[in-house]
Amino acid sequence: MKKKKKSIALSVVLQGASESGEPILLPNSPNRPQNPRSRLYRSVEMAWSSRFLTGMAFFALGFVFAPDVFGSGPESPAIAVTAARILHLLAFATDWGAALWVTFIGGIIMFKNLPRHQFGNLQSKMFPAYFTLVSVCSVVSVVAFAYIHPWRSASLIERYQLVFLLCALGFNLSNLIIFTPLTIEMMKQRHKIERDLSIGEEVGWSKNVQVAKTNPQLAAMNRKFGMIHGLSSLANIMAFGSLAIHSWHLAGNIHL
Repeated sequence: MKKKKKSIALSVVLQGASESGEPILLPNSPNRPQNPRSRLYRSVEMAWSSRFLTGMAFFALGFVFAPDVFGSGPESPAIAVTAARILHLLAFATDWGAALWVTFIGGIIMFKNLPRHQFGNLQSKMFPAYFTLVSVCSVVSVVAFAYIHPWRSASLIERYQLVFLLCALGFNLSNLIIFTPLTIEMMKQRHKIERDLSIGEEVGWSKNVQVAKTNPQLAAMNRKFGMIHGLSSLANIMAFGSLAIHSWHLAGNIHL
């Protein structure tokens, strides 16, 4: 009975708002003002994770070039080496698998089937989590591989592999700390322009490209967004390529 009364009250409110000509802003509406506290919380949370992962990256560098400080060396216990191998394989597999799915499968499917603004809003929530995950996995991979193959006693090929893993970590961190926040901010600015032009709820780029031909503001925003998003995509592809090279090294050393 209470639910029925609530639904009737809601319908009356919506009907009254529509008759008065005022916009109806539902809780999940993209035009509804966001709570400043929630935005502040998300920014603080992302800043904390970025700083933490940056510190972990320096820790990984220290582990690579001074592994003896952490007990790594030719006389490392066999159980510790086995544990490091398991950690390395799990972290590497998670890192590469997530990159493969997000870059070549999930992102493309979502772009081709979701309205563009919905797709962008979803990506703005997913990318920080994605780059946090792959950055953590990269740190674990570097530390575990450096424990098994200390830099001073590693062969030339093993040193190359450490460099590739460090490159993947660097590219992932650059995306998490620099490119992703800039891309999200540019996307929000472009969404605002597009909403004023009554576009963005369609699937694909057709309306954006058409309107940008006669709207200099949208065309300029497209160029800015394209540049930042291109750098983010390049860093992501470079990280994926570094992991692909390392996968070839692992495949050559695994005995099935």
